[in-house]
Amino acid sequence: MGVWHRRSTRTERTPTETVMGETKRKSIVSKGSNMKTPALRVTMVNVTDPKKNQTFRVEIQDVETNPASMDYQRRKVITRGTIIKTPKGNAKVTSRPGQDGILNAVLV
Repeated sequence: MGVWHRRSTRTERTPTETVMGETKRKSIVSKGSNMKTPALRVTMVNVTDPKKNQTFRVEIQDVETNPASMDYQRRKVITRGTIIKTPKGNAKVTSRPGQDGILNAVLV
């Protein structure tokens, strides 16, 4: 690698804005030869019921609110803290789908 080449781990990328749709992920090389697999689109979510201490894999029906940004709420982008609608009820996203590639949530 020459002096004037940018390292592949230092390249700037636009934020991964996860939305509802057929599941799609992409692999990105990160620092230390590690891989990140951000989710571009998701259909399923792992929902935990804290009262029963059980976890279910259910389908996402809709994005209710996103406290990160009004624009994200309008475009139905899923980030950490987003309230989503599932068959089990409303759930709050606890994972970072733009970093982890998986969607975990807790019933509200």
